[in-house]
Parts: sequence; C-alpha cells; structure tokens
Amino acid sequence: MRLSASRVVQDVVVGVGATAVMDLTAEVLRRTRGTGSLDYALVGRWLGHMPAGRFRHESIMTAEPVPSERALGWGAHYTIGSGFAVALAFADSKWLDDPRFVPAVSMGLATVGAPWFVMQPAFGFGVAASKTPSPSQARLGSLRAHSAYGIGLWLSGVALKQIRQRMTA
Repeated sequence: MRLSASRVVQDVVVGVGATAVMDLTAEVLRRTRGTGSLDYALVGRWLGHMPAGRFRHESIMTAEPVPSERALGWGAHYTIGSGFAVALAFADSKWLDDPRFVPAVSMGLATVGAPWFVMQPAFGFGVAASKTPSPSQARLGSLRAHSAYGIGLWLSGVALKQIRQRMTA
C-alpha cells in the first residue's frame, strides 16, 4: 500500500467519525435505557500511572486519580479509534475508495479485543470483564459499543467518499 499524508489524514478523519458514532450511540442508550458505558477518566488514570511503571491495577476504581485524567482518557479514546481506522486502511487498501459495510463492522468487532484482553484485565476487571458483578452485561456492552464503532467506520467512510466526489466534480 502506498501511504500518503493525505490518505492517513483521511483515515484519521474516518476514525474520529467512527469514534463519535460509538459515543453518540452510548449517549442515546444512556438516555433511553439507562445503559452505562466506560468512564474515559479511568483510561486516563490507567495511562497516567504508566510513566511510573504501573500497568496493572487491582482495581482502577480505587487507584489514585491523576491530573487531567478525563481529558487524557478522551484524547486516548479518539487517538485509538483513529489508529484502528488506519489499521483498516492497511488491511484493505481499497476500502477508503469504496467503503463496504462488512469489512467496517468486522473491524469494529475485532477491536473488542482491546477492552477484553488489554484494558479490562489491566483495570482489575479480569479478562473479558470476568471479575465484574455482571460479566455478560459488560461483554454485551463492549460488543454493542464496538459494533457501533464499526458502523461508524462505514458511515464515515461513505460520507468522506461523497465529500471527495463533490470536491472533484
């Protein structure tokens, strides 16, 4: 794949859009069904402890808060979402030219590995939330969020394609 700065910027834009769809879906579910989602301040807290060599916590909930943890967590959330969109472009170099639903949603579902096998164990929640009070609900929440991210990849890719077509018409 020939990588250009313009292409990477477009991939990042798709990632930001997809992450926003994920967050909007979470907010709609919170308001309509009372469904909770990850507090990104906890991601910031986790990252904030890393420079001191602390990568795993017995419970991230009781770990010492770090300055600006909420902003750090939200920034990381959008950076990671953009990174996964760039990964999709590497996996399917033609996808951005012709965004297809199945590869986008497949990528979204593949990203559920990040919370299940990296973040949740590091937070003290166990692999795939196995140490939480309701592991099935937590897993379903992760699947729902990452499915929304995959749909967001597709929607953002289609929107970007339409914008590019209008700019060249």
